[in-house]
Amino acid sequence: MLRACYRNGEAMTPVESDNRPLYRTLQPFVLASASPRRKELLHSVGLNFEVAVSGINEEAKAGEFPDEAARRWATEKAKSVARMHENRWILAADTIVVLGGVIFGKPGGPEEAASMLKQLNGRSHDVITGMCLMHLRRGAVRLESVRTAVQFRNVGHDEILAYVRTGEPLDKAGAYGVQGLGAFLVRSICGSYTNVVGLPLCLTLEWLLKEGVIAPLGVEGFLAET
Repeated sequence: MLRACYRNGEAMTPVESDNRPLYRTLQPFVLASASPRRKELLHSVGLNFEVAVSGINEEAKAGEFPDEAARRWATEKAKSVARMHENRWILAADTIVVLGGVIFGKPGGPEEAASMLKQLNGRSHDVITGMCLMHLRRGAVRLESVRTAVQFRNVGHDEILAYVRTGEPLDKAGAYGVQGLGAFLVRSICGSYTNVVGLPLCLTLEWLLKEGVIAPLGVEGFLAET
């Protein structure tokens, strides 16, 4: 069962996988995010980790490009959690929706959610996730942003209101969740699907493998379970 405890600098509860894993976790690491989607993605491949919430203020600086803002926010999240866990790997991410250079974060309420969806309706936008993997004591940092293009279909006003009424858009950047009911909005995706969900899983696994944080579960482990 997936277990997690949210906190700001307090005790953490390990998140353990009960799926048949693809990977085993060799070094303890912390996910600096309260996002259930990110936890589910890591959990889906068998990773064990802990969760800590950074609580940083996400505000773009004047003249800052969206990619830069996403990377900076991910870095700030990682640093905030790393100060409390200097001897652990910290994985942080920040996902934004961008239309015409304008950043769409999480809506402040149903009206803002409907407004965001009306602006995205029938148009192509970018989903950008800034990612940071950090080990403070070792002085190791990996930083990158991943961009995916998403094309919305044209939907009617009543469809938008019906979707907002479900409550799903209210805690998601751009006011939609591609992995949930929001899939009805999406005509096509060019790039990483899991990036749109909230964490580019391919890049995440590449980083964790290269740093020796995880390893594929070998033949021995597979035979031991069958």
